[in-house]
Amino acid sequence: MLALLAPGQGAQKPGFLAPWRDLPGVAARLRWWSALAGVDLLHLGTDADAEEIRDTARTQPLLVAAALVTAEQLPLYDVSVVAGHSVGELGAAALAGVLSPDAAVTLAGVRGREMAAACAAEPTGMSALLGGDEAEILAALADLGLHPANRNGAGQIVAAGALDALEKLAAAPPGGARIRSLPVAGAFHTPYMAPAEQALAGVAAGIAPADPQRILLSNADGAAVNHGGELLQRLVRQVTAPVRWDLCMGTLADLGVTGVIELAPAGTLTGLLKRELKDRGVPEIVNLNTPDDLPAARDLIARHGAGHTHEPTPQFHVVVAAAAGTFTPGADLAEGDTVRQGQVVGQVRTRQGPVDVTAHSAGSLTEWLAHDDDPVAPGQPLARIGGAQL
Repeated sequence: MLALLAPGQGAQKPGFLAPWRDLPGVAARLRWWSALAGVDLLHLGTDADAEEIRDTARTQPLLVAAALVTAEQLPLYDVSVVAGHSVGELGAAALAGVLSPDAAVTLAGVRGREMAAACAAEPTGMSALLGGDEAEILAALADLGLHPANRNGAGQIVAAGALDALEKLAAAPPGGARIRSLPVAGAFHTPYMAPAEQALAGVAAGIAPADPQRILLSNADGAAVNHGGELLQRLVRQVTAPVRWDLCMGTLADLGVTGVIELAPAGTLTGLLKRELKDRGVPEIVNLNTPDDLPAARDLIARHGAGHTHEPTPQFHVVVAAAAGTFTPGADLAEGDTVRQGQVVGQVRTRQGPVDVTAHSAGSLTEWLAHDDDPVAPGQPLARIGGAQL
């Protein structure tokens, strides 16, 4: 099983898109998306210096555009799973078919501008904590009024909040952690970003999302999201909510992902993956940074992808688990029965309580893919709905 990952803010490097500029259609694509995002993406990706691309308003649409323009060089029909870190979720949503590429870049432009404006409202920042006792670190952050904005796994938590509180944290590191101040404009993924969330929600309300065509993991909890409308709501809420990349990596392992491609600018997420999954088995990895990496990426897809055929196949929709737990099929629902759009077809029993499994297309229950009391992982297929309207 193959996964495609889209990096978030902080992964950018000066000139990282320059090697891609001369590929057919890339420069024109970036010029068009520049008009949608309100920034010169071609300049930012090729000629701008580090200071210029550190600006949140510029960096966020740049990273989404970079993920999409590099992914377009790959045979994506064999990719089973997609995920993105922070603003990278917008790129992942487009790769899953929930958003159009144009909509993803447009939202990234709004998100970047509004988050930059929210950062300017009061002095806030972020610091990375490496190592130490997680429970002690989280307790110390709560005592200081700070937020665990990113929980990136591999022993890394990013604290965010008021600058004076971050200074107190640095003066007395909790749990034996090492602390590094991050060169960012403010406290991303915290309540300080509430004005940006509100502005993004106003624009997102005009978008009609589709349901995912691939397993799409959410930063909120690492769960696979089945519904396009739910995913769009999650993308908006993520502006003020913590990024749980640790849970996303856990889901990749639970799904049995064997191959991973990180899109340009690559290396940050696969680095975390190598450290986090070293005891569970690290997937084979390709970092797609330049066109020279395309042969290796295509070879990885050929060996780890879902397989593809040009033979005609029946149209169907696969219902997947949104969380880990134990599956219970719907009572009195048998293979061959007709199901309605939105009908509950089963439940996943989790530690937090039952989670309904719904069919988001009408059709016939062609096949149960999981059975009563089966343990299931996030993103695991549970049932196949035949004749679904895709």
